[in-house]
Amino acid sequence: MHTDPAHLVTDPAALQALYGEPGEASLKKEVDHVHPHYRAFIEAAPFAMLATCGPDGLDASPRGDPAGFVEVEDEKTLLLPDRRGNNRMDSLLNVLADPRVALLFLVPGVGETLRVNGTARISVDPALLERFAMDGKLPRSVLIIDVQTVYFQCSRALLRSRLWDPATQVPRSALPSTGRILSDLTAGTFDGVAYDRDLPARVAGTLY
Repeated sequence: MHTDPAHLVTDPAALQALYGEPGEASLKKEVDHVHPHYRAFIEAAPFAMLATCGPDGLDASPRGDPAGFVEVEDEKTLLLPDRRGNNRMDSLLNVLADPRVALLFLVPGVGETLRVNGTARISVDPALLERFAMDGKLPRSVLIIDVQTVYFQCSRALLRSRLWDPATQVPRSALPSTGRILSDLTAGTFDGVAYDRDLPARVAGTLY
């Protein structure tokens, strides 16, 4: 896409002039620890997005479990179990290269989200893994997140998107199935029909 360079914002001063000064509340809401009010959001959240940065670029990965799956160890430390997945390890490989992470917590039905920035370490301490056992199975590892900043994000994005409105839910059949995607991406060499057929049982049997 061709864009006239004259219309590009290329320096902080121009950006500040475009948007103006941040509101007072947007600055006062940020703290360097997990305040009790922010802890309530974390403990109510069954879903979070984990953002990481590595040599090959950025990654944003979904994380989910029953509400409170990210434990608040203390006001400066969060614990995030890494559950069974596809073994790509994009997020974890990034953490090994660059420990900076960001988390975005979502609570169903609540417009505000919670943002946490910090650094992470990967632990396989047996006692720590045992704390996060589900259905008798341990996570492969646990991220120990050292908190640097925490603040809530206002509800505008979720209100505009109507994310929690049941009327906006899209039936899964309205989009290509995962098997169809894999089949088309591999020019039909991947058996997408079999993949779709076996997927529900495979996911149910490998949650933990």
